[in-house]
Amino acid sequence: MLEGVMIRGPHWVGTAVRRRDGGISEEVLYRPSLLVRSPWARLPVVRGVAVLWEALTVGTRALVYSASQAVEEERGQPLSGREAVYSLGLGVALALGLFFVLPTVLVRWVDPGWAALSSNLVEGLVRAGVLVLYVGAVGLLPEVRRVFMYHGAEHKVVNAWERGVPLVVEEVQKQSRFHPRCGTSFLLVVVLVAVAVFSLLGKPPLWERVASRVLLVPLIAGLAYEVVRAGARSCWFRPLVVPGIWLQHLTTREPDPHQVEVALRALRAVLEREDASSLERVVV
Repeated sequence: MLEGVMIRGPHWVGTAVRRRDGGISEEVLYRPSLLVRSPWARLPVVRGVAVLWEALTVGTRALVYSASQAVEEERGQPLSGREAVYSLGLGVALALGLFFVLPTVLVRWVDPGWAALSSNLVEGLVRAGVLVLYVGAVGLLPEVRRVFMYHGAEHKVVNAWERGVPLVVEEVQKQSRFHPRCGTSFLLVVVLVAVAVFSLLGKPPLWERVASRVLLVPLIAGLAYEVVRAGARSCWFRPLVVPGIWLQHLTTREPDPHQVEVALRALRAVLEREDASSLERVVV
């Protein structure tokens, strides 16, 4: 998000964005989750794929809205649909190429004849290294640092709500900026699960290996979701998501009160519309 926060509930999505004039723009959309609409989408592993799809679609819509606010203030008109589609396609291609294709090609290039398990383990380590280095590097940019501050604000307001803390800026600021259901944790768990899945495929030719890395992304995402879900619900599985919490030290920063105010605006927009009897949790 650009100068904003999106909060996802079971039925509603609230996005709040800080404008340059100091005001807060708000968009609230009725977007019932697939997990609510379809019993099939709640099946293990399948629900992870459903959540990933919704994260892309709903998250992109919120990102376009926040970007449109900034663009409209600069040039007097919002972001066009073509520009939004182009940006999304470029982002997905970059992610697949950087985190899945590049490590595969690099390891195959330097492979001195490792066994299949060793080769896939090294590939996983390279993939994790690329992820950490990328996040650490972009976090040095001032604009991205502010995005990470809003990310911290998002976690703080959700933690406050889940713990029954009064939803006021002063109390929210006391909460942790880390959350076990964060997308950052999910990404790192994806990397770890990919090592296990890809190890089952052995060492096929390079083109098959690259194709498998891309085609198996939905399955790996579904399995990774189950790991994150178990880690958030059970202390027995908590160690599995600890590396993701560590990574959040890079993808979140302590927010200022104005950023927390924006996050609270997005959260309240969702809570005011959701049925309290059916609202189990807010999706981070």
